[in-house]
Amino acid sequence: MTTDPAVLAEYESRARTYDASAVHRALAGAVVDFARPDGAGTVVDVATGTGLVLRILARRSPSARTVGLDLAPSMLAVARDALPRATLLRADAAALPLADGCADLVTCVTALHLLPDPTPVLREWARVLRPGGRAVTATFRIADRPAGSRGFPTFHTRTASPAALARTVAPAGLRVTRHRTWDHDSGDSLLLAELEPVPRTA
Repeated sequence: MTTDPAVLAEYESRARTYDASAVHRALAGAVVDFARPDGAGTVVDVATGTGLVLRILARRSPSARTVGLDLAPSMLAVARDALPRATLLRADAAALPLADGCADLVTCVTALHLLPDPTPVLREWARVLRPGGRAVTATFRIADRPAGSRGFPTFHTRTASPAALARTVAPAGLRVTRHRTWDHDSGDSLLLAELEPVPRTA
C-alpha cells in the first residue's frame, strides 16, 4: 500500500465533515476551472475523497465519463451518494485498476504531499493517459512538516514550487506545461499545475 495507515485513518475520520470546508469546495472549483475539461471523454480523479472535483466536472461536462479512486471507504461512501453515475473504486494510487491510455485527464488534489515516494503514483498517471492527455495537480506551497498529532509526516517541499514539482514528476516521464498560484482567504496558498507526458524521441 502506498499510503501510510495513519493517513488513511485520518481521512476515514474526516469523511462526514470534509465537504463542510469552504477551502475544499473552493479549491475543487478552482482545479476544474484550471483544468479546462471541456471535451474530455474520461476523467480520472486520484485520491478523490468525497468526489468534490468530480461533482463539479459532472455538472460542467455532463458527457464526460468520471472515475474516482481512493483508499478510504468512508470517503468513497460520501462520493457514491453524490455521484451515482460515476465509477468509484477503492484502489491504491500506485496500482490503478485502469487500462493503459484510457484517460483524457487525470486530476489529483492535495494528495502528493502524503506520499513518501510519489514516483510510482506519477508513473501510473503517465500510463493511463492517452496520447495528448494531461494531468492537473493542486499542491500546497508550504514546507515539509514532521509527524505531529496526526501521526504522519508530510512532504510538501518537492511540490511547493513549479521548479520543485518539475523535478519531482520528471522521473515518471512527465513535465509541467502550465501553472498558477491559487490563494484563499483562509491563508492557504496552492500551486495548480498541468502536467503532460514527455514526448518520446525515436
